Amino acid sequence: MFSRHSHLLLLFALSVVSLCSMAQTAAPTYGLSLLREGDLFFCVSAADNNITRVTHGLHGARIDHVGIVHRSADSLLVLEAVHQGVVLTPIDSFLKRRDTLVFASRLRDTTGVHRSVQRALRYVGRPYDFFFMPDDSAMYCSELVQKSYIDAQGRQLFPPIPMSFHDDSGQITPYWRDYYGRHGLAVPEGAPGSNPGQLSRSPLLEVVFDFRPPLVEE
Repeated sequence: MFSRHSHLLLLFALSVVSLCSMAQTAAPTYGLSLLREGDLFFCVSAADNNITRVTHGLHGARIDHVGIVHRSADSLLVLEAVHQGVVLTPIDSFLKRRDTLVFASRLRDTTGVHRSVQRALRYVGRPYDFFFMPDDSAMYCSELVQKSYIDAQGRQLFPPIPMSFHDDSGQITPYWRDYYGRHGLAVPEGAPGSNPGQLSRSPLLEVVFDFRPPLVEE
């Protein structure tokens, strides 16, 4: 037989389980209705990787990917450059693929953002740029944003920056030396380009919402 103390502990434990269950079913999809055409999704890695070791995200976040929110007639999609190429990914599939924080940022001045998204859509089907070269037909994630978001004067909202393949000590990391060396290429350190961490820190953007796991309902 339970003592009164044990009974109270059991009730407390059941209450916690109930609250957690409610949070997991009610919270995940909240915020999707707040998204607008052209918002940018920034993905935060749970641990350092070969991208986050050489780049810096907003407030020091380990940001390793960026995608563009696109509202079609009947669905919410993310336009992104992944290893399969430039694709449109359903929002639930995009969020399920990430097991850590994803946050949405919006241009402070959204003038022309619809034209920027339409420009980005024209890149669908392009191959992924595994070597992050600025002048080829392939595309990597932040390059898709950089080349699509253009103002009325034809200027890129996110101008190219010198690409970084070095760590905080200023040394190109062994991973990137080996990566390019296997293909007979020099590391394009300092070549014009972009990265998702740098984009996330742009003063043109403001964070409007973040999505934390569990991110979507099953």
